Amino acid sequence: MDEELLKLRSEIDRLDGEILERLAARARCAQRVGEVKRGPLYRPEREAQVLRNIAGRNPGPLSDEAVQRIFREIMSWCLGLEQPLRVAHLGPRGTFSEEAAGKHFGGSPALLPMQTIDEVFHAVEAGAVQYGVIPVENSTEGAVSRSLDLLLARNVSVCGEVSLRIRQNLMTRASDLGQIKRIYSHSQSLGQCADWLANHAQGVERLPVSSNAEAARLASEDVESAAIAGDRAAQLYDLPILFANIEDDPSNTTRFLVIGRHDAGASGRDKTSLICSAPNRPGAVFALLQPFADKGVSMTKLESRPSRTGLWEYVFYVDIEGHRDDAAVTAALSDLVERAAFVKVLGSYPVAAI
Repeated sequence: MDEELLKLRSEIDRLDGEILERLAARARCAQRVGEVKRGPLYRPEREAQVLRNIAGRNPGPLSDEAVQRIFREIMSWCLGLEQPLRVAHLGPRGTFSEEAAGKHFGGSPALLPMQTIDEVFHAVEAGAVQYGVIPVENSTEGAVSRSLDLLLARNVSVCGEVSLRIRQNLMTRASDLGQIKRIYSHSQSLGQCADWLANHAQGVERLPVSSNAEAARLASEDVESAAIAGDRAAQLYDLPILFANIEDDPSNTTRFLVIGRHDAGASGRDKTSLICSAPNRPGAVFALLQPFADKGVSMTKLESRPSRTGLWEYVFYVDIEGHRDDAAVTAALSDLVERAAFVKVLGSYPVAAI
């Protein structure tokens, strides 16, 4: 047994050496790309194509998600050799927004926490960062209104999306629930755990705060307090997790958008987001949707929001399958412009990876 183990470890050492040599060769090639390429070096569509190709060629035993995350990190650090990235996200440190930014961009970029979603948009528009990551909707709590309003008002392009499985934990320095007198969390997280709280923490005061990371910070300073937050916040504030995965919906997911100052090219599996409004006449909303049906373009989202320009006037947030350069999508958007009172194409981008 010992001899076989030694042989296996020797083989692992040999393979590690090969992997290291290949990584160095890839990094040198990436540096060369930076020398000959003009324009933005980060191309979301190229990364999406690479990750899909890797998953399609995966022989196992590692899962597709595992190999995609490994290659995401390889691409992230190689890109950092060419062009160091700065990415803004809703802070403070330890939020799900920070986790989403790390999932999408890997470990190389500088992740900069901002106090508000407004500041994320401003940082991108001002050129202080190349990209921003903003939450737009949760599968159980619905849309993030401020993000939608700013997508309408500000001059940015949507060039990516991230889907993040949200796992909520009750973390505290207390040894059991009986010691806890108050629970801090963001209002959305309190809503996502409402059934668990009703069954296990009835009568305990619930205090909404600006972020889950702030909740963890407050709980870390008081043994009679607890926080509902993610793993990253628990690690940041060295808070023991008393109960893990307490969210009511096991499929609870938040969708984030990546905003920047350039469009993403077609990757072969894309989504286009836009905002439009209808003139105030009978059948106008139906007329907005008709071009997509006529051109065979599938709609994946339709949501209305007050336009803030007049009483009972609304704009519609629409997601459709395909890239704006696809023939069917181009034709549908052209027809839509003729029918709508207002159209703003936010951007086309690759569908979120695993």
